[in-house]
Amino acid sequence: MSHSRGNTNLGADQFVSARRTESIDAAAITKLIGSTTEQVFGRVNVVNLIERSNLAVTLVNQDEELMGQACFLDYPNTTEMNIDNWEEVLPTRYKKTELCGSLNSLFLHLFVARSEYSHGAAKEIMTTVFTAVPDVHYIYLIVPKTAYPEASLSGLFNQMETDGDSSPGLDNHVLFVCARDKLVPMLHVRQARVQDHDDLTPIFDRQSNMLNNTYGDFFLAELIEAQDESMQCLVAEIGGTAIGFMSLCTEVNLELLNKCFDLGPLHGLKKPHPEDVTIQPPKAVIEEDEPLSKPTSGKSVRSAASAFGDDPVSKATKDAGEIIIQRKYSEEMLDSISDVSSPLSSSRASSVVEKVDTPAAEEPATATEQVKKQPTLALANSMFVPEFYGESNAFSIQLFCIDEQYEMRSLDLLREAFNRLPNKEFAVMTVPHLVPEFPLLQKFLRVTPRITSNLSHELYVFHKMGLSEDLLIRDAIRKDKESVELLVASLTHKENLLADLNQYFAVRRDQDGTEMRAYVAEVHEQVVGVAIIRGEEDIEYIRSHYNIEDFIYFNHHGRTEHAHLHHFAINPIFNHFTKHFLKEILRKSYKTSLYYPVFGPSSLSKEVGRHSMVTCMNEMVPVRPRRQIIYPLDILEDRAPTDRVLQRKEPYALCHLNRKLTLELKVTINARIVVVGASTAALAYLETLVFCPHLKFNNLTLISPHGLPGELGPDPLRENLLGTEHCYNEADYAKTSLRSWVTVVYGKMTKIDRSKKQVYVNGEKLVSYDHLILSTGEQHQYPMPTGLDPNSTVEFPPTSPDRWFEGDPPKNLFVVNDDYDAAVALFWMEENIVNSQYKGKVVVHGSCLRSYTTIQTLMQLGVAPADIVHVKTPVEGISCFNNPVVEAAVKAAMVEEHGIKVEEEAILADWQVNAGQNITELTFLTPDGTFTTPCSVLFSYTTKRVDLDAFQAVNNACLVFDGKLVIDSTFHTNDISIRAAGSLTKYQRRYHAEPWTHKNFNSKEIGIELASAMLPLFDPTLEALKEAEEDPLKLMPVYRSPKVQGGLLPGSLHYLHIAKPTLDVPLAIHMMNPEYGLVLSTGEPVGKTTEGPYVDNFFRLHFNIYSTVETITCLSKKEIEVSNLLCLYGVHQRFLNNAMQRYKEGLITDFFSYFREAWALAIYHDRFSDFRDEIRELLVNQPAPDVSALENKVRTLIDEDLQLSEGQRKNLQELYADTSVKRAVETRLLSYLSYNYYHLPMYAKPGMV
Repeated sequence: MSHSRGNTNLGADQFVSARRTESIDAAAITKLIGSTTEQVFGRVNVVNLIERSNLAVTLVNQDEELMGQACFLDYPNTTEMNIDNWEEVLPTRYKKTELCGSLNSLFLHLFVARSEYSHGAAKEIMTTVFTAVPDVHYIYLIVPKTAYPEASLSGLFNQMETDGDSSPGLDNHVLFVCARDKLVPMLHVRQARVQDHDDLTPIFDRQSNMLNNTYGDFFLAELIEAQDESMQCLVAEIGGTAIGFMSLCTEVNLELLNKCFDLGPLHGLKKPHPEDVTIQPPKAVIEEDEPLSKPTSGKSVRSAASAFGDDPVSKATKDAGEIIIQRKYSEEMLDSISDVSSPLSSSRASSVVEKVDTPAAEEPATATEQVKKQPTLALANSMFVPEFYGESNAFSIQLFCIDEQYEMRSLDLLREAFNRLPNKEFAVMTVPHLVPEFPLLQKFLRVTPRITSNLSHELYVFHKMGLSEDLLIRDAIRKDKESVELLVASLTHKENLLADLNQYFAVRRDQDGTEMRAYVAEVHEQVVGVAIIRGEEDIEYIRSHYNIEDFIYFNHHGRTEHAHLHHFAINPIFNHFTKHFLKEILRKSYKTSLYYPVFGPSSLSKEVGRHSMVTCMNEMVPVRPRRQIIYPLDILEDRAPTDRVLQRKEPYALCHLNRKLTLELKVTINARIVVVGASTAALAYLETLVFCPHLKFNNLTLISPHGLPGELGPDPLRENLLGTEHCYNEADYAKTSLRSWVTVVYGKMTKIDRSKKQVYVNGEKLVSYDHLILSTGEQHQYPMPTGLDPNSTVEFPPTSPDRWFEGDPPKNLFVVNDDYDAAVALFWMEENIVNSQYKGKVVVHGSCLRSYTTIQTLMQLGVAPADIVHVKTPVEGISCFNNPVVEAAVKAAMVEEHGIKVEEEAILADWQVNAGQNITELTFLTPDGTFTTPCSVLFSYTTKRVDLDAFQAVNNACLVFDGKLVIDSTFHTNDISIRAAGSLTKYQRRYHAEPWTHKNFNSKEIGIELASAMLPLFDPTLEALKEAEEDPLKLMPVYRSPKVQGGLLPGSLHYLHIAKPTLDVPLAIHMMNPEYGLVLSTGEPVGKTTEGPYVDNFFRLHFNIYSTVETITCLSKKEIEVSNLLCLYGVHQRFLNNAMQRYKEGLITDFFSYFREAWALAIYHDRFSDFRDEIRELLVNQPAPDVSALENKVRTLIDEDLQLSEGQRKNLQELYADTSVKRAVETRLLSYLSYNYYHLPMYAKPGMV
């Protein structure tokens, strides 16, 4: 909510703007509170009041000076009426309050303004409230009888009348009211006349000139003149001047809409007919015995379970054109509701993807079982189009406009439209995807488009019963049970909801004694919604594991004021009342915050059975998870955090709502954003968009052969086989729950039609886009033998080893690129090697890190080390470790400890395949000739390349491809609508940075930067994108996050490498640079190989010339505390307890132990980087107007001489100590430790010692 206007009623001319109040305004507000304010409103805690207000409005001038402020709540500021039932009491005590209710009333709890502007400020704020919240008709002010409102308020508020004994009023207070019609004029709606043309044309011209350009200057007059029974025009006027227009038409192409949108739950917008076909007819299923096989490259559209015959789509089709669609959970409301063709029919609120029911006590599944128990995917019912034969039950709004000053009253026109067309129950409106959602649409229900729809419009629907303001939210009672059962009759987990409802009716508490509350929404005495909440007993866990303090000041909310939402369902035709329903739940239960968890599809938590998928997720905000410190509990003992903070729970995504958010509308983005590829960069991009709390993206689509990562559930073997970049893990996937906000299309991009803005999936199906993001990355490909030749060598093979195999590969050839591939490979290994009598050589071909993690996984799986052959490919540039100590340790573990056969620098020359399409023998070329080995299974990890299907789609679309897809510094390809990121891309040659690509940087940071580059297109709070100016230097963007890799290597060696993004240069050459810096290392010497000596518990710490950590390399048989060590990157050695000096003095013999000490835990806190920024800000800012900032003095000295003398250093230290900066820094440090004490209780606070 933000608007501006020039206003001369504030005294002197002032340009003022109204915005939501922020906590930072509290100090300025407190200064404006005088004795009169306290007499009227009492003594108030300003921050606490802002935190609890449903709406707090601040008025500022052009210099951001606070001119006035007011706080509005949905309950009175007096103890003479209860918070939860004031709407029942008020009509019994005052006249003319029969129409007031929680939906249309707010209470003023505080108003302050500069005295010289108070009259204008009061009027401006009240007008802003009525404009921003169109449902509010009355603002009440309750004043003690010993006081009277100040003049600025008394001119707006009228005292309510009482009527003696029958309406005695309040005992100690007086009630005043400000009605909407006093400040915002009422709209008069009538039939349009040709004479309205002159009033309406300027309004149309201000919003768009497209109609004039298309139909001429007098199109509006001609449209009004052409009115008949099937087309009518309405006008809203004020004072005889037309300010709004709406054109209605009863001829609607419902067949087209039904084909492009999922109108089944709305009965196709037609009246019931006995011949309607609403359920897909059953199809005959022909079962076939298929040999166990994995999907072929580029052709599979099946889920991971499909390879094992357990997935419902595994035998759906073998046609490459068939695609599987998994709707985002927040959109499944319409997919799962019942027919709402009757005015108040039962409806189903939402559905969750069916899960395999697993007892809570069951042990975690193995890799094989995880794949077998893959959650069944929701097949898109868009493939089946219902058929309806009844009469049309809808009219369309063909043309609509209204003056911006009155747009919040747009519903007045719609009310009259239904009055003029009484036999129609639905109003429909289609708008282009890129048109921002205006206030009228915010009352409509957006209909889910079918994923293959090529209609370039969104469809919005409104039911005439949605105009009713007779909405009552009350406690559920026993007689509601039958109505609730009817309402949720088709809800997937309705038994959970009904069981909780029965428990509430029985004892009002859960079995463990937790408080329960159940509420119903009622319209015309019929139940249209239900909600069940409990007290939130794990609020300490939530606070410590999720960033809820992005939305609330935790200390201003009591522990009992947090609630946990378990069930919420509402009839979709009343969906626009969802936030009011939630607001009433908070008020009636005396709560301030509401939380709802979303568990992963493979979750085994008992909590899953206590929830159902709610329909209000779009009205809540997703909360980012927090990185957790790994505590050395053996060292801390009783200084560790409490069990409520340390407890381990199954990870889940969290949605949140608080009182401040109940009257704040999100900005709806209907632009179709299609992301191709589920790479790390793509996931980071989607995550950044999803977690913008004030934005709601309706059309996020991901195209990927295997969907979103994380759907298979956790499995240590599968995860270790893949290795990791430590950007995401299984817990991160569960905590972000992208499946709740992103529609997933299972398939591969095979063609891009740039002219029509469509992507072809698996050759046939179309997905339309407005913005296309290509992030398919690079993959290991199925290898193609080079062939044998007596004169061939590794340097000169018969054919290129970079070719890849096309067609169906041998059954025992595996290329692992994602968790799906890993699950398939592990299942095959268990079934055909580990649990089989047949034993043979398992060949791993490759030199990348994944080849080593694969070998360790195979040994963990039960493959004998003697049966494993590691055939290394020729290394291009540097090895995957680029560290001789690590390479020596790994080789010793493989060869000496386990006896694994290792062949160096070999390329695949030939293979022998038997009749069963299995490889039986492999021949490799080496520098010394050829060697042959029997083979029972081959894991191939040759150099990663761009997938052939992706290349052909990009190349055939005439996107510039120069070895990789060419982009500029803002991720644009040569098509303005198509951007790309990740290892698929390279920079334009004019940047003169050929070696540098996104592959050199942190993939997650790349995805975040891509989202940041695009957000100004959608977010009105960000500055609009300016025309890109020609950059003569053509500089690459700067990325700062480290490049990370790790995994479990042969010999059970835990490996971690964190480094600054750089080119692939051998370590020895790096270290020859005079500005390389200092290397500190610890470890225990164990032995020596041809690669060099190797050590155990190896920890290498590299500081650059500025004494900040630039590289960390760890190798240990003990598990590495990765998330802690990641926090060390970029930190100055002084933060590390003067690590360089301590190492020099011999005080550090083991960095692993050193960084587990209690002093380091504050550095691992997720808010430590914010604390560092605050400290830097103190040094940058001037402590006083006449005192130079400390940073400026340092810069002055450095400009003279880069090296500071001892005297200069001493002077700076004295200057720092003598100014207020030192005290400010110490104060910030103590505040940081104190505010985060629940995470850092091992640090002493003032007064403890």
